[in-house]
Order: sequence, then C-alpha cells, then structure tokens
Amino acid sequence: MSIPRRVLVIGGGASGSAITILLRRAGIAVDLIEARPDWNATTGSGITLQGNALRVLRELGVWEQVEASGFAYGSLGVTAPDGTLLFVKEDMRTGGEDLPATLGLRRPQLQQILIDAVRATGADVRLGTTAETLEQDADGVSVRFGDGTEGRYDLVVAADGVGSATRAAIGISETPEPVGMAIWRAPAPRPEGVTRTDLTFGGPAYIAGYTPTGGDTIYAYVVEANRDRKSIDPATYADEMRRLAERYGGAWPEISKHITDPAQVNYTGFDRLLVEGSWHRGRVVLIGDAAHCCPPTFAQGAAMSLEDASVLAELLTGGRDWDGELLQAYYERRIPRVRTVVEASVQLCRWQLDGVHDADVPGLIGRTMTVVKELP
Repeated sequence: MSIPRRVLVIGGGASGSAITILLRRAGIAVDLIEARPDWNATTGSGITLQGNALRVLRELGVWEQVEASGFAYGSLGVTAPDGTLLFVKEDMRTGGEDLPATLGLRRPQLQQILIDAVRATGADVRLGTTAETLEQDADGVSVRFGDGTEGRYDLVVAADGVGSATRAAIGISETPEPVGMAIWRAPAPRPEGVTRTDLTFGGPAYIAGYTPTGGDTIYAYVVEANRDRKSIDPATYADEMRRLAERYGGAWPEISKHITDPAQVNYTGFDRLLVEGSWHRGRVVLIGDAAHCCPPTFAQGAAMSLEDASVLAELLTGGRDWDGELLQAYYERRIPRVRTVVEASVQLCRWQLDGVHDADVPGLIGRTMTVVKELP
C-alpha cells in the first residue's frame, strides 16, 4: 500500500493548524489555505483551555510556549451578583495529573503560537484564499481556488469553522441552530487577586465571568438573551457590555471601567451543531466547528476541535488505506464524546433560559468532565 501524499486543509484555526502540524510531522505534504489574510492572528479576547486541550497542545509540541504565555489555575469560584464568594470548586484535571486543570490565554497569542508551529513544518500556506469548487473521483479531489489556480489532493480536510462552506458544498445539510443566548467578551487588565475563573449566575445577565489570561490580563464575559446583531450598532459595543457588567460587584467595578473600546468587544450568539451519520463525503472530511459546535458553557469547544485533529491524524498515519472505512471510524470514535459535550453545554443554557432552579448542575458537570477525562 502507498500512503497518499498530499492533503489540503481548509481553514487555519485550531483544528486546521493542529492537523497540519501532525500530518507534516509524519512526512505528508500539506497545503493549508485560510480565507483571512491576517490568519486570525489579531482577533479575539481570550480562551479557556482545559486539560484535555492542553494534552493535544503538548502533542503538537507547543505546550511550553502556551504555558509561558498563559495563566494556569486549578479551581472555579462561584459568586453572588454583589461579588460575595459562595463557594470554590477544584477543577478536574482532564489532561492528566501532569498538566494544569485549566489555563487562560489571550486568543491571538494561541493563534500566533499555532501559526509559528505550522510555518516551522514547511507546510505550504496560502492566506486570503478559498476553495471555490471540489470535484471528486475515486482517486482524489480536484480543487479550484478563488484565485483561479487548481490543485489535486488525496484528501481534503475541512476545518473552515461553524459557517463551513465546505460542509454545504459536499451535501451535508446540517446548519448551526441558535440556542437563545449570546455572549459579550472583552480583554481587560487583571485586577489584583484574580487568580482563577469566577462565575456569577443571575443578576442583570444569565452569566458573568472572567478568566485570567496572563500575568497582567484577563478576558471578561457576560451572557444575555440573544439579540439580532444587526440591531446593535458596533460603535456601542463597549457601552452595551459595560451597562451589564458594571451592575455586578466584587472585581467587576475594576473590570468595567476598562471596557471602553468598542473595537475590543465581541458579541457572539450561542449555536448548536452536531453533524450526524458521518463527517465525510468521499475524500472530504470535516473536523472541528465544521462538524460540531456548542455554547462555551463547558469551555470545551477548542478542546473538542483539537481532539478531532489528534484522532484523525492518528488514523491517517497508522498505515491503513485512506478510504471511507477509515473516515467512518474517525466519526464513530469521536461522536459519542462530542455528543456528550454538545448536549451538556446546551442543557446548561436551557436550564437557565427556562428558569429551572433545582437542576442538577453539579451532577451534569461531573458526569461530563468524567467522560472528557478519558483519552479520546
């Protein structure tokens, strides 16, 4: 058997970068295309990475850079809207005892670390480029790009996110469904004494929280009922988020006074997506948010995407034929774990939207994180 030699990865986010690094390490030629000319290196406020995400980042060889750039911690605080600390819970070490339970990091820093790692592999990277058409036959995929050039590939990996054009192009009909909530996010200086994530449930919003992302920084977030983004003037983003945030106590008054630049504030609706049956059509396969997404209530979105890349790369480099059976095995290995995370993340939202006060939140969290702690 001869191993196919050329792969196209569409999308340069976490999952696309990860699969590129792992396939190049195995000696497979990879072209990576990314629609955004800046490779998403300047957008986003912060990200929460739990141990199972850190485990994959260690596999990629970037753990030391991530550890040096972020803020590691091991517990979660829950506060009342006035800032009174109600309790502190130790986080489960889902990546193993030799990794932190949780690490906060500025999202642009994580992206730059992954960009540097991809560049170091020698992968052929093209920015500002999209795949316009995919034509498959029994031996591979012919791709025409937006700039008029063409390429021929043994496999196409679609890592182009929740709005994946590739997903629709290969005939997968599932699309993201709004959950009914949306989140405001903004970076801010880290107040003295903030050394973990603290969450508040209730008050002027459904959830208010913050996560340290480095020695001097945090990202703050407030979750409210979803609004049509078109109805909100982007120039008012800072005012809108601050209006909610400044009504909380504790560290929030210090955080709120720094929410002033609307360009630094992001507003995103919560969506649910889970492609069922298979994540491939022929020689095109979905990974990451192109195949599944969920609200960030468990902070597992990036982790699930990184795990997809790790599992798919393991199968592709294991000496088996690159055929439908292998790609279906990838789906069947991932779907139970991903479904658990998606359904639990949505359930937490529904309990809040429905005003359920006696829900077994600790039980749901415990069951879900126990699944996540197992190797993918």
